[in-house]
Amino acid sequence: MFLRILLSMLLLLPLWQPALAATAGAPQPKSDSDYAQLDLLADVLALVQQNYVEPVTLHDMVYGAIDGLLTSLDPHSEFMTPEMFREAQIETEGEFNGLGIEITARDQFITVIAPIADTPAERAGIRAGDRIVEINGVPTQQMSLMQAVQKMRGQRGEAIDLKVARPGHSDLLPFRLLREKIQVASTKFRTLTPDIGYLRITQFQMSTAQETQNALTSLAGKTRSGLQGLVLDLRNNPGGLLEQAVKVADLFLDSGPIVSTRGRRDSDNSLYPATSPGTQPRYPIVILIDGGSASAAEIVAGALQDQKRALILGTQSFGKGSVQTLIPLEDGSGLRLTTAQYFTPNGHSIQARGITPDIVVEPARWTVENDAMPVREKDLKNHFTNVAASSAPSKPVQTQAVDRPDHDSTEAVQQDFPLLRATDILLGWARFAQLTPATGNGER
Repeated sequence: MFLRILLSMLLLLPLWQPALAATAGAPQPKSDSDYAQLDLLADVLALVQQNYVEPVTLHDMVYGAIDGLLTSLDPHSEFMTPEMFREAQIETEGEFNGLGIEITARDQFITVIAPIADTPAERAGIRAGDRIVEINGVPTQQMSLMQAVQKMRGQRGEAIDLKVARPGHSDLLPFRLLREKIQVASTKFRTLTPDIGYLRITQFQMSTAQETQNALTSLAGKTRSGLQGLVLDLRNNPGGLLEQAVKVADLFLDSGPIVSTRGRRDSDNSLYPATSPGTQPRYPIVILIDGGSASAAEIVAGALQDQKRALILGTQSFGKGSVQTLIPLEDGSGLRLTTAQYFTPNGHSIQARGITPDIVVEPARWTVENDAMPVREKDLKNHFTNVAASSAPSKPVQTQAVDRPDHDSTEAVQQDFPLLRATDILLGWARFAQLTPATGNGER
């Protein structure tokens, strides 16, 4: 009876906490059938508390019930303990303690979406598509994402033993990683030629737009007469903050929509337009994507593709077209709740579909050795289906990876076939721009 009264009181309480009320909206009136369902939950809690083989606290049971509720909704909604919620907030600032792995749940296994650049996971050789079968000897099958994250995060310097299943390998691959303070600079850049720049964005955190602006200014200063072309590398970028993706796209667009979001509430329906101040010169851009490009990375790629501002090259992206909101709860815990879906300027939802490259280029054979199949949104349990695509994307140009002599650039470029192709496209683009138009007598 106490549990029934408690649950009824919780339903009737207003959402007084300002941050929560602003984000989650007011509770709706409950029907008799709603209370009947809550009676069922109260009965289960009481039965477990009275009959389970070991004592279980009400706190643990409520946390477990909330966790089960959130994980049953979709692959990206989750309940976070106070410690997890603090970590989630810190992550957006580009700093946390862990291994540097973006993970998801697929077929009851913890599966790698992408390792974060310059982290223990990437240096050890963890790859997108790897299945983490054990963490410190504990099997991960049926383990929730939150439980896996809790096991892989903790004190810096502590060793974590992982066992990984990878297609093409009959045995599990062992990895021993040391937790580090992951301080992720979200951009890396260099020049590829005297006039062509390369900019990689590894994820979208609070400083990404400013880092990108600084990188573009630096690249322009290193070229002979300003940037004449840019390779924007969004491969293995798991996403991040929506507002930062909008600001980055806005650097290359001077008008028109960047992205729109649609949800159940009016506050979730927004259109983010491009603005003209601070827009980069209109030099050619090639964007690199792959199966590890997700969420905010897909927003940038989709916006520049739809607005015909950039050529997209690589392989199909992940296909995460939903927006998650962090909602704090009174005891310091919180929710990561899916509240909207986003759409590209042409009204395309990429949910479970992804961004289709204009030119499909697979990694070169010498960089692929028994790679796992990439994990994408459509493979995840309870993913939203794509019901809002306004039109089918144009058929991409298919390009096969072939053996090729070394390019006269850096060693990294020589072993990166998509980057080689992007550089060649920009070099050809610049060369064609130098050609004078044909005259009436056929002379040039």
